[in-house]
Amino acid sequence: MSRQIKKALVTGADGFIGSHLVDLLLSKGITVRALSQYNSFNNWGWLEGNNHPMLEVVCGDVRDASFCRHISEGVDTIFHLAALIAIPYSYLAPESYVDTNITGTLNMCQAARDNGVARIVVTSTSEVYGTAQYVPIDESHPRQPQSPYSATKIGADAIAKSFYNAFGLPVVIARPFNTYGPRQSARAIIPTIISQIANGERKIKVGDLRPTRDFNYVSDTCHGFLALAQAEGVEGEEINIATGTEVTMAETLRLIAEIMEQDVEYVVDPQRLRPGKSEVFRLCGDNKKICSLTDWKPEISLREGLSRTIQWFCDPANLQRYKSNIYNR
Repeated sequence: MSRQIKKALVTGADGFIGSHLVDLLLSKGITVRALSQYNSFNNWGWLEGNNHPMLEVVCGDVRDASFCRHISEGVDTIFHLAALIAIPYSYLAPESYVDTNITGTLNMCQAARDNGVARIVVTSTSEVYGTAQYVPIDESHPRQPQSPYSATKIGADAIAKSFYNAFGLPVVIARPFNTYGPRQSARAIIPTIISQIANGERKIKVGDLRPTRDFNYVSDTCHGFLALAQAEGVEGEEINIATGTEVTMAETLRLIAEIMEQDVEYVVDPQRLRPGKSEVFRLCGDNKKICSLTDWKPEISLREGLSRTIQWFCDPANLQRYKSNIYNR
């Protein structure tokens, strides 16, 4: 029997995955308190225009412990997604990543503990594994901090796990592999390619096309989060959300061009290349653990997911939000 969720807090709810998770939770009849990062424009990111009666949007910052304690009151489940995630920017501003990813996770875990929250799902990333030493990558794979971003996520995972071991905090560490879909930032490979092609470019600027990735369509990732929040007996576990398949960047880009029916040329843009030892060349996740502990399984194929993503980006109202001619770190 799965645990029931009545009221959830989603941090990072104004972002790509967070906003989709909010939509999923609301569709399940769950009341949602959604954290949007505070800004003077009062902009709620991808939550703009969402007027669902069971949605409460709050603005603030996970770097403030008092604020985290305040927004965690009265909820039974926390989905902690708030993080700085852009790998290139982490080379320039590593301290910001420590503050948000490590200290922010510490603050949310302490807040969950203080308020007696029944379950907190902390978001990890496949980047903590670095380049695969073996595939598929299971949860026992060594951690390899190949960027300041991945180092801070390893630290955040350790903080969360320590709260389980030291204080019995009912935490689950969800480790999604490469999520893509509508609303994703143009800093990521799939939206940057789609947006360039959709804007009429025929010489598409890219980074290294050799690495492989295990791409999760965003709805599959969100259903994985929900499954881990509802499952019994998973406290203290680190659990991959992965398809168990891998595809090279080059193959992915060829598939995008085929679906969009465009003949394009790919050119390597040096500023899009990671430092040599920082590039993660192979990611392919083992999903046996989540499939054994829950009823989750990936539903959306790469072709279908890309088709949905392309359709969304090609809507002029959506495409105009993206500056395809500017590389977004």
